[in-house]
Amino acid sequence: MFVHNKRLQYTVRVAAPNPGLANLMLEQFGGPQGELAAAMRYFVQGVAEDDPGRKDMLMDIATEELSHLEVIGSIVGMLNKGAKGELSEGVEKEADLYRSLTGGGNDSHITSLLYGGGPALTNSAGVPWTAAYVDSIGEPTADLRSNIAAEARAKIVYERLINVTDDPGIKDALKFLMTREIAHQKSFEKALHAIQPNFPQGKLPGDPQFANVYYNLSQGEGDLRGPWNQGPEWEFVENPEPAVDGGDGKPSVDLSKAQQKVVQQMAVRTQSDVSVDPMTGADLGSGEAIKKGKS
Repeated sequence: MFVHNKRLQYTVRVAAPNPGLANLMLEQFGGPQGELAAAMRYFVQGVAEDDPGRKDMLMDIATEELSHLEVIGSIVGMLNKGAKGELSEGVEKEADLYRSLTGGGNDSHITSLLYGGGPALTNSAGVPWTAAYVDSIGEPTADLRSNIAAEARAKIVYERLINVTDDPGIKDALKFLMTREIAHQKSFEKALHAIQPNFPQGKLPGDPQFANVYYNLSQGEGDLRGPWNQGPEWEFVENPEPAVDGGDGKPSVDLSKAQQKVVQQMAVRTQSDVSVDPMTGADLGSGEAIKKGKS
């Protein structure tokens, strides 16, 4: 059950309309790191979660993300408020109105023109929101790590949005939203490490023959060693060779006699004739046919 409170989770004060900034704010409304994507990600995980503690946490945070979506949407609407009125009432000449909406280097036509000044479920480039942003796999030791990374990315986007506005009220609201990303990361970290063991993810262990091997497959100037590929836990392979399993490195499949027969028939039918030099469309276009006719 969802119940809506008409007051925002955090008070938002916008100093003046700014359609260009509204357009940038859409990144956290309908973008891949945005609040709707986060809410749906945690909601999907929450309804499928069997652990009562994780389920409670996921539903709490999913619902808070909807509150954040409301905050961002309200900011977008207020930043577009002046442009929306001018667009709706046609109080300016066409050219002046267009310049006021798209001047100063902003491309706010996405919100101000196509959506009447309201928030749209797109990112700042106008790409529609998609459920593909919800990247849950149904395994808590994997999903919690993904959630931590998602909150980290959202925190960085909020940092960048804070840096592009001088509106103190918007900065204040964005700082709150950014800080909540940090809090959510901490909750997800605690929930992850409350599962012991939680690495490697899932149930099946890795093959010990390859679990601690580092293959130096990008070779040349700039090769470096660090804790990611050196130390007592790592076997560093300087010049990796094919077929690390000891086989011949060639793919194979067991076929029945009937399958072998039709595969051989297909191979004969599609065999290349290496003895010919056929005339091609490229030859015709470059005049080779004429040249050969004269020779």
